[in-house]
Amino acid sequence: METKETVKKVVLAYSGGLDTSIIIPWLKENYGNPEVIAVSADVGQESELEGLEEKAIKTGASKLYILDLKKEFIEDYIYPTMQAGALYENKYLLGKSFARPLISNRIVEIAQKEGADAICHGCTGKGNDQVRFELTIKAFAPEMKIIAPWRIWDIKSREEEIEYAEKHNIPLKITRETNYSKDKNLWHLSHEGLDLEDPANEPDYDKICELGVSPWAAPDKPTYLTIHFEKGIPTAIDGEKMDSVALIDKLNKIGGANGVGLCDMVENRLVGMKSRGVYETPGGTILYTAHEILESICLDKATMHYKQMVAIKFGEMVYDGQWFTPLREALTAFVNETQKTVTGDVKLKVYKGNVLNAGVTSPYSLYSETIATFDDDGGAYHQNDAEGFINLFGLPIKVKALLESNKLK
Repeated sequence: METKETVKKVVLAYSGGLDTSIIIPWLKENYGNPEVIAVSADVGQESELEGLEEKAIKTGASKLYILDLKKEFIEDYIYPTMQAGALYENKYLLGKSFARPLISNRIVEIAQKEGADAICHGCTGKGNDQVRFELTIKAFAPEMKIIAPWRIWDIKSREEEIEYAEKHNIPLKITRETNYSKDKNLWHLSHEGLDLEDPANEPDYDKICELGVSPWAAPDKPTYLTIHFEKGIPTAIDGEKMDSVALIDKLNKIGGANGVGLCDMVENRLVGMKSRGVYETPGGTILYTAHEILESICLDKATMHYKQMVAIKFGEMVYDGQWFTPLREALTAFVNETQKTVTGDVKLKVYKGNVLNAGVTSPYSLYSETIATFDDDGGAYHQNDAEGFINLFGLPIKVKALLESNKLK
């Protein structure tokens, strides 16, 4: 890339990974040596944040903001999505997807505070994250210049990125042999690239897994736990109340130790191509399962079935970066209404990658053992009422059959 464009101050979404590590010197080389302010969001990356400030300054940033967003991430993004029951393509628990609007929103705030001319991100031109970042920027700073190096620079591969980093003496935590593209937060860890790019290859879970173990390496004894919900929000595990960050952390440890939450899928990216990824979401898998079980006794049939349709749209919108839109807010309002009675306890049996229902109770349960029993219900349900119901419910079918057999006059 050759450019004569000059930018005085750029705020960079900075993870310290391969992409953003080389972007700082690249910005200085190509935009007239601007001031680069790095912003890192702590959404549960843990050790990945260690040494970031020293690294950012050493590679040319004037300062680094590290924002602790873990609590907000869970309570304002993860929980509303979990309450909706939203997945992408029936499998992906959206770990990367709903982190992006939160991070982007905070980056916009810092860019405005610092009087920046532009915001820069390290998302590739093939991926979904570029859309998620930029739609949020457009929502809160519609006139802000956006710099997306992957769409304009001459670097064509991660191999060339490593070469650029070595040339500019930028320290990296990866090698060419371990160069998976990863994204980690307190909800998930994703793996893409290398051998995973061929869907014919089986993932080497014993090598890949970082948040836990593979199902076959899990203990031979099941783990039981009980999660308490208040209006669709988990508030306690085994009777111990805890804040949202501690609760997710504990579920991750339980799920990880028991080989829960592995997902290998080929997904349809927003930009039109298919992509293969392996995801680890141990605590999230437990939480989604528990919430679904509790809803099964707390929601009426019509609400549950309509909510299942809403969940598909909600998941697509989160995946597509449309968090800050009127429709997503309206869907959340609907979901919140459905959660008013989703209170109770769910007991789970976790064993070798499986999360099984071991009992559920709620003061708002719509399940009546008296009515549902196969034994004598004492007249609570009149079985002969079913005849008239079936006659009316099946009338269109009967009429069509008679018409086709020329017996209807």
